[in-house]
Amino acid sequence: MSETALQKVLDHARSGVEVREAFFEANSEQVVDIARSLAVALAKGGKIFFCGNGGSAADCQHLAAELVNRFKLERPALPGIALTTDTSILTAIGNDYSFDTIFEKQIQALGSAGDVLIGISTSGSSPNVIAALKEARRKDMITVGMTGMKTGEMLPLCDHVVSIPSTDTPVIQEIHIAVGHLFCELIDHFLFEAVSELEPYLG
Repeated sequence: MSETALQKVLDHARSGVEVREAFFEANSEQVVDIARSLAVALAKGGKIFFCGNGGSAADCQHLAAELVNRFKLERPALPGIALTTDTSILTAIGNDYSFDTIFEKQIQALGSAGDVLIGISTSGSSPNVIAALKEARRKDMITVGMTGMKTGEMLPLCDHVVSIPSTDTPVIQEIHIAVGHLFCELIDHFLFEAVSELEPYLG
């Protein structure tokens, strides 16, 4: 007998809760550490770039918007840039060179030492995200990978890796956006609410 619609809802909800609790139980301090490094980069004049494909591309735009506009706190706009949004750039690079280079070339053009690249890939092996992380490393940027249980090629390319303990893509993506929201909230905390907590890291 096939699974009922109601059972599908309950199973997905249960799986999401279990994975979310397991991740935050083990990695809450890591989330704070990464958010602090993002706040330090912004405080020093850096920018935060995001790249990813499909649902992860949507997450890139979502999180960049939270930085540029606001999250919860009324505060000045912050430089968050999604590398997934300019169709002319994406199609020109994809047509003239390769889809694998659509984020890498934007990092070549726009990234600077001290900036941050957050690469989102549920598999950890998306070629265009990996190429962008490599270029960010060459430019002495801070690199953050967001992936699932399998870190793929990300691990040696990232200063920080957010690895969700699941192989279920929708669950991974749901927890990615929860972590991304926390990054936004904690950036505001460090930059505008508890500046003294950040000061030891600004030397």
